[in-house]
Amino acid sequence: MEFEELLQYARTYDKKAMMDIIEMYRPLLISQAIINEKFDEDLYQELVYTMLLCILKFPYIPTKWEQRENKHYI
Repeated sequence: MEFEELLQYARTYDKKAMMDIIEMYRPLLISQAIINEKFDEDLYQELVYTMLLCILKFPYIPTKWEQRENKHYI
């Protein structure tokens, strides 16, 4: 599944799609949750939470298939 499709599924509260995206970005999230050479679990959880909020707020993007079908969305 392409990232665009995964993002669309995640925007519909698909738990597996959300977890797949979190797993894709896990190394980045972990690296940003290290403060003074120590992993901060609370910060990591905040980063994951913020990422999920961003996913849900991301504007709708028609998939390639929908674009080919010339469907229009409001």
